[in-house]
Amino acid sequence: MAIRFLGLTNVRCIYQLDTGKKRLLLGTMANGGDGPLRPSTMHFSPDEQQRSRMNGEGVAVQINSRRRLPDFLQSVNLKYVKLGYHYLITNLVILLFIPLLLAVTLEVGRMGPEEMWQLWANLQFNLVSVLICSAVLVVAVTVYVMSRPSPVYLVDYACYLPDEKLKVHFPMFMEHSEKSGQFDEKSLEFQRKILERSGLGEETYLPVALHRLPPNPCMAEARAEAEEVMFSALDELFEKAKVNPKDIGILVVNCSLFNPTPSLSAMIVNKYHMRGNIKSYNLGGMGCSAGVISIDLAKDMLQVHGGTYAIVVSTENITQNWYFGNRKSMLIPNCLFRVGGAAILLSNKRSERRRAKYELVHTVRTHKGADDKCFRCVYQEQDENSKMGVTLSKDLMAIAGDALKTNITTLGPLVLPLSEQLLFFGNLVARKVLNMKIKPYIPDFKLAFDHFCIHAGGRAVIDELEKNLQLSPDHVEPSRMTLHRFGNTSSSSIWYELNYIESKGRMRKGDRIWQIAFGSGFKCNSAVWQATRTLKPPAKGPWLHCIDRYPVKIPEVYKF
Repeated sequence: MAIRFLGLTNVRCIYQLDTGKKRLLLGTMANGGDGPLRPSTMHFSPDEQQRSRMNGEGVAVQINSRRRLPDFLQSVNLKYVKLGYHYLITNLVILLFIPLLLAVTLEVGRMGPEEMWQLWANLQFNLVSVLICSAVLVVAVTVYVMSRPSPVYLVDYACYLPDEKLKVHFPMFMEHSEKSGQFDEKSLEFQRKILERSGLGEETYLPVALHRLPPNPCMAEARAEAEEVMFSALDELFEKAKVNPKDIGILVVNCSLFNPTPSLSAMIVNKYHMRGNIKSYNLGGMGCSAGVISIDLAKDMLQVHGGTYAIVVSTENITQNWYFGNRKSMLIPNCLFRVGGAAILLSNKRSERRRAKYELVHTVRTHKGADDKCFRCVYQEQDENSKMGVTLSKDLMAIAGDALKTNITTLGPLVLPLSEQLLFFGNLVARKVLNMKIKPYIPDFKLAFDHFCIHAGGRAVIDELEKNLQLSPDHVEPSRMTLHRFGNTSSSSIWYELNYIESKGRMRKGDRIWQIAFGSGFKCNSAVWQATRTLKPPAKGPWLHCIDRYPVKIPEVYKF
């Protein structure tokens, strides 16, 4: 049967006549478009079908197309609506002040000479009141300025880059583990699976003692590792910052699992012949978040001692803390932790602002140690065969999530714009007061920070924070690439991540950086920095030789 279309032009169609069901199935695309065909159903009266059969003529079909309303939820990008709301709330004071200023200007413009003279006379009459108010204002401003904490500047920092001969490829790792004779077949296979899914690359580093066959984890080797890491980072820092070691007034060193006597801080004082009245501190057993704790301690000391420098050294010692047993929960650190360290130069001298890289804005510390489960989730102990190691609890990620929640509850009001705080408060009232069944609102920390340095504790840690904080892959790129290139370097990992951002040339003046780390105890600590100037890629650093190769695609499972 032939079919004629009336009243339509440029119609592309696929058609099928179903005379048994008395309907015509059409797939049309009007106006010659290239989109998908839409099936339509057209019905015919019995008289039209009868005339068609008798006359053999085509059926005249007039199509009355129905226009569907657009799907506004799909067509409007809600991201821009939220950004518009954020801009409105952030600039609300300015937007309200401008009309007020215009109204005052117009009112003054309407005043005549006599009214202006009368206003001046009234001001003269109240001159004493004006002077008293001015004096009170000046005193209040002076007290406020004098009571403000001293600014803390990050002048420069350096990250340790181990020698090429200390690189450990996965096959070498497995070969040495097998030849050590300390692990059974199940433990070796478990370590292989962890390595394949760890997110680490083939260029991480282990200390000299663990490259030997058999391994030699003695005190002398552990001291040698600590000296190599700390002194190399400090030599580079002093060279870059052009600061004499004798000018350092405060020294803070953190290393969780290696605490010899004399202490690591004493080793540094001895090496660089620092002055006798230096305020030195040695923090031990505080886990991977100890780097932020050290920064917080140095900040507090710089509020007390004016016009000086503080150095923070963050590292971890691998030599004496390698686990040579077969308990699976204690084998995971062997697969993740690697050699690394960083030295950071801080100052409260206002003259250092010009050349400083960053200014410290906030530090927030959260400690969940009052809870037994949190306290024991990262726990150093001996296994059933008296082999020393660190046990990681299966509840670690849940505990870390709870600690993070507590930490950002304190940090949020300090850094989030008013627009996000209003949304969070409204959601909280709706859930707690009005008992509405709605999801908790997760503040958009991307509005508060430009860069994120999430402790590279492992792939699972980064994945969870990316998901829970609704970050993009670009935001967690520094953490993933640091984990791939250097492994988990404990408390120093956040500095390798910061150096990655700088090496990519992404740091601009005014950018805010959020460093967040987790550690045994259980602790979650945050530090917020603001760039004081636009930074060029550093001329020297751990990423200099390989930054052009990154970012790299990291497979879910890396077979070797």
